[in-house]
Amino acid sequence: MEKELNEEVLLPTDTFASEIDAGLSASPKAISSRYFYDAEGDRLFQKIMQLDEYYLSRAEYAIFKEHKELLLQYFADQRTAFHLMEFGAGDGWKTKVLLRHFIEQHAKFDYRPIDISGNVLQELESSLKTELPSLQVQGMEGEYFEVLNQMQKTDGQRKVVLFLGSNIGNFRQHQAISFLSSLRASLNQGDMVLIGFDMKKDPHVIRNAYDDASGVTRDFNMNLLKRLNIELGANFDLTKFKHYQSYDPQSGECRSYLISLAEQEVTMQAIGVSYYFKKWEPIHVEISRKFDFETINELAASSGFGVVKNLQDTDEYFTDSLWVAT
Repeated sequence: MEKELNEEVLLPTDTFASEIDAGLSASPKAISSRYFYDAEGDRLFQKIMQLDEYYLSRAEYAIFKEHKELLLQYFADQRTAFHLMEFGAGDGWKTKVLLRHFIEQHAKFDYRPIDISGNVLQELESSLKTELPSLQVQGMEGEYFEVLNQMQKTDGQRKVVLFLGSNIGNFRQHQAISFLSSLRASLNQGDMVLIGFDMKKDPHVIRNAYDDASGVTRDFNMNLLKRLNIELGANFDLTKFKHYQSYDPQSGECRSYLISLAEQEVTMQAIGVSYYFKKWEPIHVEISRKFDFETINELAASSGFGVVKNLQDTDEYFTDSLWVAT
């Protein structure tokens, strides 16, 4: 679960409805985690990030605080200019640690957050104008690879792409390789990426991060059904579903489900379709994989990158892995 990947996606209603229909008609049922984020989903995710159990954001923030100068040395090799680009920057809380330091060190760079939501970009640019007025910011609206491909024939400056927050964990292995290979195809040799990986650790620590004692994560996941009720005219009875979390320490897969507590039928007025649920039938809503260094190395090698440096927090919970396009 990471907001940077799962940022609110403002898709046309017909696309939203058709994807939900496909997921609820499938066997087993599944809904993409990108649909977690409406206004209430955003609010609840901010609460999750403040929970004691949710270590991910704090760990990556600590990495940036500790290694911001080292990262600048790698990004601006021999003080060359570079474009710092970020997929789904959100509110930029962690990235601002790097931006502020780079400005203080008079680095030659600009910052280009990429998002398909113009509203998200406007909010981020507005906050940066206030907090870091000297920063050169160019928000880039569109699909990630579409924007990168457009920049391939620009000024020849190095591109450094940030893909933070363990976003890569939302992909299965073959999906991750496909995504990263597409990323490599959009870059030039010598360009760099910094990717966040949540590492395998005590299974109880991982479970607690996605199933907190105060129930905020439960409310966050259940809000998905509320969103369907509001936006697509569904009639989910939230008292007949519960949040369930599992973690497999062998595969490193942390999975989130919404479980039907009764045999029931749910109708979605927006498309005039009803869905039958058996008692205890799950809707799979998220996968969040955890990694080890062997898997990180395999991903890099399989997608056209070389690992330059792995940076970790003091608890070794999280790794930001710096790769170069080979």
